[in-house]
Amino acid sequence: MTGNLYLVSTPIGNLEDITLRALRVLREADVIACEDTRQTRKLLDHFGISKRAISYHEHNELTRAAELVQQMQAGANVALVSDAGTPLVSDPGYRVVRAAIDAGLSVVSIPGASALLTALAASGLPTDSFRFCGFLPPRNSQRQKLLAEVRGESCTLIFYEAPHRIVESLRDIEALFGDRPVVVARELTKMHEEFLRGTTRSIRERLEARPSVKGEITILIGKAENPAVASGLDPADEVRALEANGLPRMDAVKQVAKARGIPKRELYRRVIE
Repeated sequence: MTGNLYLVSTPIGNLEDITLRALRVLREADVIACEDTRQTRKLLDHFGISKRAISYHEHNELTRAAELVQQMQAGANVALVSDAGTPLVSDPGYRVVRAAIDAGLSVVSIPGASALLTALAASGLPTDSFRFCGFLPPRNSQRQKLLAEVRGESCTLIFYEAPHRIVESLRDIEALFGDRPVVVARELTKMHEEFLRGTTRSIRERLEARPSVKGEITILIGKAENPAVASGLDPADEVRALEANGLPRMDAVKQVAKARGIPKRELYRRVIE
């Protein structure tokens, strides 16, 4: 008899958020595949679970996935966990899930904590439709390109961001989206949980006034009321705002022209005028 692959959601901060089912599966698993064995060991020790844990992360995912499939084919039950939250959501795991399915093995998802859903539920922004875009790219040009591509979406947008880049990212959001409703959720379920709600500018100014920003961060942006004028800026002014944030002029022209449905040549002429 073959084993199963269990995708076990773990707490994103507060350890009380683990489910009874997740604890049972972790206790019964033959092996626990962890993004960081040291981080997962803290969780296992807290609940008195003594099981063999092996590393499974982006650098060994290809080889480890094949090993885990072999173990399941031999009858082992494998539990996959990330450092926090639901596995595969901005975390490794896709390859072993795909390999297990291709091998005809059973994949069972154990639901639980998720930062994006926790933030969305308490954001005060529309929840009927949303798009999760993962982590914002660290490089300015890539981040601005992604934001330009999604700003016309008629749904709530959700991103993860590192604390040392949050102000820089809010500047880009302000330049591309204008003063849309924004929520920054920080340290969810932890002692210093915080929700900052307001316009892009007001939140940026509040964070800029702090000596530093720490903790895990989720950014939520309210949906565009009118995608054609989603940023609230004249297209030429929008290009100039992106230039002021460090994006080369031609790249800025391409992004704005594509988002607005304007010919690049016409927009460039308006910018230089």
